[in-house]
Amino acid sequence: MRLFVYLLFLAVLLVCVGFAVINAEPVAVSYYFGELTAPLSLIVVIAIIAGALLGIVAGLGMVLGAKREMSGLRRQLRLKEKEVSNLRAIPIRDEH
Repeated sequence: MRLFVYLLFLAVLLVCVGFAVINAEPVAVSYYFGELTAPLSLIVVIAIIAGALLGIVAGLGMVLGAKREMSGLRRQLRLKEKEVSNLRAIPIRDEH
């Protein structure tokens, strides 16, 4: 399995290097505060990394909300288990 991961990593690395060599021409990118001239491959890599970071930040809110809800549910479960344990400890009185 480890060999497969290394081979997959090597294949992806070779594809990326090939992409960088083929797209080495400088490209001008204009944005609000100025202009940047860089190789196309670098701009694509920066865009992919920025998109990944934005995706992580967007998903982080959902993950934190789920963790908060899970901790509240665990607290409720502990209380319910303690209540059941206390009810089981009470002796049954049969007064007929």
